[in-house]
Amino acid sequence: MTQQKSEDREVPEGRRKPVRTRHGEYPRGGGKAVPVKKADPQLRLFCATAESPRRRSRGAEGTKKVDLSTGEVRKAPKAKSKPRQAGPARVEEVAERLEAAFDKVAANKGAPGPDRQTIEQVRRHLSGVMAKLRASLLDGTYQPGDIRRVWIPKGGGGQRGLGIPNVVDRVVQEAVREVLEPLYEPKFHPSSHGFRPNRSCRTAITQARGYVNEGYRWVVDLDLEKFFDKVNHQRLLTRLAERVKEKRLLVLIGRMLKVKVVMPEGVRVSTEAHHSSHLGRPWFS
Repeated sequence: MTQQKSEDREVPEGRRKPVRTRHGEYPRGGGKAVPVKKADPQLRLFCATAESPRRRSRGAEGTKKVDLSTGEVRKAPKAKSKPRQAGPARVEEVAERLEAAFDKVAANKGAPGPDRQTIEQVRRHLSGVMAKLRASLLDGTYQPGDIRRVWIPKGGGGQRGLGIPNVVDRVVQEAVREVLEPLYEPKFHPSSHGFRPNRSCRTAITQARGYVNEGYRWVVDLDLEKFFDKVNHQRLLTRLAERVKEKRLLVLIGRMLKVKVVMPEGVRVSTEAHHSSHLGRPWFS
């Protein structure tokens, strides 16, 4: 991650080597520095799914092998509540959920974002804030604010970057999540436990113990390094458009993806998504 001290310049966060696509073309990498005064406030939102490869029954010497990404769930805990029915994914649905979204954001007791507005400060002016926020969502003028970057220590050494949006932007994020979740939750893999309702590291451990008790001994551990920093925004939005049909909501999510980050020393950096030239521009941009 590039960090550059400057009062009037933005620097791209992390130039990366180009990766050859399946069509033999190389996407453009990195970004360009732009004056801070020309920058748009931005926000981030992610979503991911998994696909299921075939499962192998037995390995060498009769030891069972299991692919945890298979559709079969062993000893997985059942959900405590029924998933919400998928409704129309529209900006109006996001606007209607703002008050409930604020309650969830407030319950998390998070730190303030770059604007330094605390949850309690927003609560004192909640009716006015919600009215302005709802109006800006409906007329398309809402612009997500910057994200404050903080560094937290990792258990195995090193640091992990954590982004903290402004409180009002977290409210919009939560409302968008509530609208999208019923569309995508049924499609996630049964062995996926991260950031899903009624699932956590504890439910993942419970499922893993079930495999161990059945005699499975092989574990494959892999990680996509900095996936959310490298994910192609255009591909992501194109996949979203397969289920989300309203252009206004796709534009809103696109603004969230084009996030700018305020580093601890005060420099604002931007990450320019990699685009493959053969894809063209998405219709909703």
